[in-house]
Amino acid sequence: MNKLAVFDFDSTLMDGETLEFFAKELGIGEKVKAITDRAMRGELDFFESLTERVSFLKGLPIQKVNEICHNLPLMKGAEEVVKGLQEKGYKVVCFSGGFRNATTYFAQELGLDGEFANILHVKDGLLTGRVGGEMMFNDSKGEMLIRIQKLLNVSEENTIAVGDGANDLSMFKYASKTVAFCAKPIVKEYANVIIEEKDLSKILNFI
Repeated sequence: MNKLAVFDFDSTLMDGETLEFFAKELGIGEKVKAITDRAMRGELDFFESLTERVSFLKGLPIQKVNEICHNLPLMKGAEEVVKGLQEKGYKVVCFSGGFRNATTYFAQELGLDGEFANILHVKDGLLTGRVGGEMMFNDSKGEMLIRIQKLLNVSEENTIAVGDGANDLSMFKYASKTVAFCAKPIVKEYANVIIEEKDLSKILNFI
């Protein structure tokens, strides 16, 4: 019997928002945070908010981007929950509306079975302020979850989805166990497990 657990990255596997770490480097942290907060509450279209926030990053050196991405703070319990789920037979995957510069690195650090995220466009060693990829829209995570379930022959009954923001709701539709982790109010409405403490290992109590 195949089993699948899908985690959001920003503010779930990682303690914070990658875009905000970039923005702090440019001195525009509050400006970006305000947009992020509205998007995660479901008040803004995810695609529009993402492309707007990334546009502010134009000119940031890719070397600095990768340095920031490789030093992001993992959420407490991240290593324990990944290992614990894998020991119970789950494939553990990350879906991020953020960037592969971070998710590829931490997939190796955490031993994830896969990661899907967006890609920052780079030219001459600098960010151009443009972004593309597989997690650009409000419903991207749900659509990707369906594709992976078919590929791995995993049922909704054997799927866990964990997230904190409005763009995670699309994958909640296709998982029998849905975890709102330190989440926005709209996410809690659709979750059957709510965890308020910043410790991902608490999820293992519900499996």
